[in-house]
Amino acid sequence: MPGTNPKKVPVIQQVWQLAQPLAQQLGLTLWDVTYQKEGADWFLRVFIDKPGGVGIDDCVDMTHALDPVLDEADPVPQEYMLEVSSPGVERRLTRPEHFMAFAGCPVRVRLTRPLPGFGREVLGLLAQPQADSFGLELDSGETLTLLKKDCSAVFTVDDGEELEDPDDPDL
Repeated sequence: MPGTNPKKVPVIQQVWQLAQPLAQQLGLTLWDVTYQKEGADWFLRVFIDKPGGVGIDDCVDMTHALDPVLDEADPVPQEYMLEVSSPGVERRLTRPEHFMAFAGCPVRVRLTRPLPGFGREVLGLLAQPQADSFGLELDSGETLTLLKKDCSAVFTVDDGEELEDPDDPDL
């Protein structure tokens, strides 16, 4: 980041730039970085992935590699707790490459406002991912186009889970 005041670059971006090469050295993929306050505490979460899945040793190795680099660079303005983990089976899609990688796969979309006829949660197959929108192919054959800004979260769905509404009392 030559010529840039590091304190003006968002924490997540700074941590991403520090963690990315470390993850690669360890044979891992950096999935996501989040930084948020929960109650009185701040949490810096680094999500890693690799083919075949991430184990506890991968998380420990990444933590040991990242911790001294974060201490030296000091990108976080307050005390925080560092957590390194897998994004999980039902992972949250946040970056454009996530949406592209999971095109055609089942996803659960949580909306910021209820969608008439669907409520606040919609299940379907991820289709046509774009920079600011994506399609959702429904069981009915209909494809909804959703703006990412109207979604509070998009998660992959475990292959074993049926694409049915969990709030449906008839299930």
